[in-house]
Amino acid sequence: MIDTLKQILSERFSFLGNKRLLLAVSGGKDSMVLLHLFQNLNFDFAIAHCNFQLRGLESFEDQNFVNDYALSNNIKAFITQFDTKAFAEDYKVSTQVAARELRYNWFYELLETEDFDYILTAHHADDNLETFLINLSRGTGLEGLTGILEQNDKIIRPLLTFTQEEIELYAANYGIEWREDSSNASDKYLRNKIRHHLVPFLKDLNPNFLVSFQKTQSYLQEAQVMVEDAAIMVYQQVARQENDIISFDLNKLIKLPNYKSYLYQWLKEFDFTAWDDIYNLVESQTGKFVYSPTYRLLKDRNSLILSPINFVDASEEYFILENQKEVNIPLNLTFCKVTDISIATNTSIFVDADLLQYPLRLQKWREGAVFHPFGMQGKSKKVSKFFKDEKLSLNEKEQTWLLYSDEKIVWIVGLRADERFKVTETTKNILKIELR
Repeated sequence: MIDTLKQILSERFSFLGNKRLLLAVSGGKDSMVLLHLFQNLNFDFAIAHCNFQLRGLESFEDQNFVNDYALSNNIKAFITQFDTKAFAEDYKVSTQVAARELRYNWFYELLETEDFDYILTAHHADDNLETFLINLSRGTGLEGLTGILEQNDKIIRPLLTFTQEEIELYAANYGIEWREDSSNASDKYLRNKIRHHLVPFLKDLNPNFLVSFQKTQSYLQEAQVMVEDAAIMVYQQVARQENDIISFDLNKLIKLPNYKSYLYQWLKEFDFTAWDDIYNLVESQTGKFVYSPTYRLLKDRNSLILSPINFVDASEEYFILENQKEVNIPLNLTFCKVTDISIATNTSIFVDADLLQYPLRLQKWREGAVFHPFGMQGKSKKVSKFFKDEKLSLNEKEQTWLLYSDEKIVWIVGLRADERFKVTETTKNILKIELR
């Protein structure tokens, strides 16, 4: 097994040679075999152990076992404890999901604070099969059938091609001690049911089932790459990106065969889960939207607009003092006194400085706001009506800032100045305000 691992590391992970590695060690058989293997290889590594406090005294015995092994073998060990049940209750997730979140967040923290390069876990071929069957039983797309990746960002799984039988044989040959997790014997969890009943049945049908499965999964992974390549090419035809906002042209999208599959490929990385709602947006009326934890997908006429959720409080205000020449938050604005005016644009206006009352104030649009559009000779207009006339999308409205003097709007920034502050023949001091 060690010779095969050397070959795998040489062919697929040669970049690990001079890196600092962090081995995830639970104390179970798989992780202790991983640890033993890397003790016999020339790598710079330490180990990390998580006590999830889910099995009472047994969890602390696992912790002591790993700590004692590290001390006796002169291996640097990082050990932490989590109140996993409390975390699961607070965030309303299963204990399995909670443990995973806590574990990997801590691992990545160690990478950062302790200057490690990669995390190594002891996932093997049987784990991969179990994950495939779990995803299959719950309903999944192609991506869910491609299995556990050998490398995912900073996480490396060097034992993924080895079977459970090979790991058990290695442990027996070298007399490796480990801690048995009592929860592994219970059929309470879906993974254990699959491990104890379905996988043995499949192996009984075909003794080489794992080999066949690995070939099939390799084909699925190749197909996934083709899908991703196609999605990139079509994306370039359908999508347009400006800063953090992406617009999808619905007229082009609906002409595509299986356009729902393309939407899934484009949006999955933004943590959406309500896929039926997303697909229904295509036929929905303007203004409908779907949220992920950090993004919003909005139907706006003939487009779907993806944008980060705006975390700026609509009630938040930014003040500008009389002598300020520049502000950078929330917008880049400059204030400069001039002696004459040129043609105003969407990004610059000229106002009568003596009419301004300081501090000026920047804030987002609120319902009911009224201004006097420049050029309309004193006639008032609701800002909401102005937005409608300008055909602004909901997203564009939310991104628009208003510059106030006292309770009067000076400028709908980037769109229209207010008539009440315009420069006239009697103006003595002219202020140029520019958006950069």
